[in-house]
Amino acid sequence: QVQLVESGGGLVQAGGSLRLSCAASGGTVSNYAMGWFRQAPGKEREFVAGISRSGGRTYYADSVKGRFTISRDNAKNTVYLQMNSLKPEVTAVYYCAADRKVPTSSSIRLSSSEYDYWGQGTQVTVSS
Repeated sequence: QVQLVESGGGLVQAGGSLRLSCAASGGTVSNYAMGWFRQAPGKEREFVAGISRSGGRTYYADSVKGRFTISRDNAKNTVYLQMNSLKPEVTAVYYCAADRKVPTSSSIRLSSSEYDYWGQGTQVTVSS
């Protein structure tokens, strides 16, 4: 069973950047499709970005497309989320998740219910 630990969150001014990391242990990230989700107070958890098990495909929510980049370092067994041009509306707890049962090596599922393993989350706060 893979364990996921997020880091890199914090307080940043609007227009700034953050890079979130998701370090895995007990499993290999390249064996899973990996996703980043976020949850703001009073809102449901929503998909932000995903990378396929093969690593050859990525997918983004429309709201972050062009500003966020998901990547994976197999040697470090870590997944990243580079977030640029940050806006106050992206303030939320960000979670990393692993999809063990993804149907193909290029699939990326968007529903949080499809993901099997979750990190504890890291807070991202963007001030205006």
